[in-house]
Amino acid sequence: MVVFDTPMAIVGGGAVDPALLVELADRGVALVGADGGADAIGDAGLTPSAIIGDLDSLRDRASWEGRTRVLHIPEQITTDFQKALYSTQAPVTLALGMTGKRLDHTLAALSAVLQYAPTRKLLLVDEVDVAVVVVGPIAFAAGIRERVSIHPLLPISFTRSSGLFYPMDGLTLAPGALIGTSNEGTGGPVEVEPADDTPWLLILGKERLWDLIAVRHPELERHPRA
Repeated sequence: MVVFDTPMAIVGGGAVDPALLVELADRGVALVGADGGADAIGDAGLTPSAIIGDLDSLRDRASWEGRTRVLHIPEQITTDFQKALYSTQAPVTLALGMTGKRLDHTLAALSAVLQYAPTRKLLLVDEVDVAVVVVGPIAFAAGIRERVSIHPLLPISFTRSSGLFYPMDGLTLAPGALIGTSNEGTGGPVEVEPADDTPWLLILGKERLWDLIAVRHPELERHPRA
């Protein structure tokens, strides 16, 4: 088990913004390569705190040996993202390069998110969006007409909302049925309250990453830029 007392970002083999990796490192976030995701960290001029996976996608394992911890997990039942999740502990976990590039990888990442939502504080980040894995209610601020998507991972009912153009009061969302894509803020505070602790996704634009971290995960704010 690799334990971090700082926030952690698991980096996969999908599209990853090198500038964001540098910003995360500057803010004290530990970078963990999920197999070939370590190459993206190296390409950004950084050294991962650990590399975890079956290592079938890592370009040059030997070049990392002795420079960082390399945890080879050969089992093929789980994805490299899942391997990184069950092999680590951190107060907050960001996941980059897990969605967008391949549909099967995106679906696998969402499955892993659902599996670990009860025990991990998770955020998925891609080229466009940041998705916060929410268990229970959330409150945040949104601009007028700002896109606010609420995506059900499982069937989930909502008791009330405020600050949204399309209220969630009394609605039940479910994959394959009603979903909450492209709702909008009315400008100002937003509150969303589900009926139970079923995990769901709040999806905003990527530019809201640090705002959402401040709302849900103040641990990152205790690790400012170096």
